[in-house]
Amino acid sequence: MPFLGKDWRSPGWSWTKTEHGWRRVFLYGHELEDNREIDLKEVCNDNNENLFVEDVCELATSKRKKDLYNNSTKSQFVFVDKWIYVQSRSTKERHVYSTLGEALNRLDFSSAIQDLRRFNYVAKLFQLIARTQLTSLSGAAQKNYFNILEKIVRKVLDDHYNPRLVKDLLQDLSLTLHNFTIHVGRCVLVGNVNIWMCRQETIHKWKQQVDNLQFPKQMCNSMTFNDLPLHMQDKILGKLSDAYDIINVGQAMPALHSLSEDRILWKKLCHFHFSDKQFCRNLVLSRSDKVDWKLMYFTLKRYYPMKEQYGDTLHFCKNCNVLFWKDGHLALLFKDCGHPCTANDPDSCLMPVSPQHFIDLFKF
Repeated sequence: MPFLGKDWRSPGWSWTKTEHGWRRVFLYGHELEDNREIDLKEVCNDNNENLFVEDVCELATSKRKKDLYNNSTKSQFVFVDKWIYVQSRSTKERHVYSTLGEALNRLDFSSAIQDLRRFNYVAKLFQLIARTQLTSLSGAAQKNYFNILEKIVRKVLDDHYNPRLVKDLLQDLSLTLHNFTIHVGRCVLVGNVNIWMCRQETIHKWKQQVDNLQFPKQMCNSMTFNDLPLHMQDKILGKLSDAYDIINVGQAMPALHSLSEDRILWKKLCHFHFSDKQFCRNLVLSRSDKVDWKLMYFTLKRYYPMKEQYGDTLHFCKNCNVLFWKDGHLALLFKDCGHPCTANDPDSCLMPVSPQHFIDLFKF
C-alpha cells in the first residue's frame, strides 16, 4: 500500500505517542486534533481541489529552501593529521581504496591557498578536477570543493593575485557543468538539481566579479616597474615561465615591448620548457642566429607539454605511501618530515607530486 508523505524518500507520516496510543501529527503540513478523523469525501470534494495544490507548492518551496540552505552551509572536516595514506591495492589486512574525494577532504587545501607558494598549485589541481574528475567526487567532497573554490575566488578579489588562472578555472568548471546538465544529463551529478543550478549561478557571478576586477592605482610618489634599471627589468622578465605573462608585460607599457620581444628571452623560455625532450634538445641548444625563437616556442607548445613550475607542492613518500604537505619551517626546527615516516632517511624517499600526478594516484 503506498504511503503519503512529504518526500518519496521519507519514511512516511510523523507519529507521536499519547496515553490513548499513537497519533498522527501532520497532514500536508497541518496539525491534526486529537479526535479529528480524515473524511475522504471532504478531501476529494471539488470545492477543496486547491487544498493539495497549495500543500504541494508549500512543500516544494520548503524543499528548495532546504536545498539552498544545505548548499550554503559550510562543510566541516576536522582532521588532526595533514596527510593521507594512499591505498591503491587491496591486501589481506586492508580491503579498502583511497579516493580522490577523501584526499580532498583530508588534506588542508584551505590553508594552502593562503600561501602564495601553493596557490597556483591548488588552483591548477582544481582546474584539472573540474575538467575530468568532478563526477568522481562524493557529495561531501563536492561540497568541500566549492567551499575551497569560494576561498580561492575571494583571495583573488582581495589580493589581486593571478586572476588569469582563476578565470580559466571558472571557465572550465562552467563548461563542465553546462555539458553535464544539458548534454550528458543530470543523473551523473550527486545531489538535488536545485543545488547545481544555484552553483551555476554562483560560478557565473564569480566570473563577472573576476572579469570586472579593478587593480588599485599606484601612488604618485611610489616606484613602478618602469622606474627600475633596464638590466633589472630584463632579469625579472627572465624569471617568468609563462609566455602570456611576458606578452602582457610587453603590452602594458610601450617601453617594455622591446624587452618582451628579445630573442634571447624566448630562447631561454624554449630551453626551460623543451630542453628535456629528446627531439627538441639539439634544436633548443642550437646557436643559430636565424631562428625566430618566439615562433619556435609556440610551435613546440602545440606538440609538447610545457614544464610546470610551482613554489611548493604536495609530496609523496615512496616508503610509506603517504601524501602530505611538507612544512619547511617545522622540518628545520623539529626535524619533522610531515608524516610518521619509518625510513632511516625520510628525505631520500620524498617525491614532489604534480597536479596531474595527484589525480593519477587515485585512478584504479
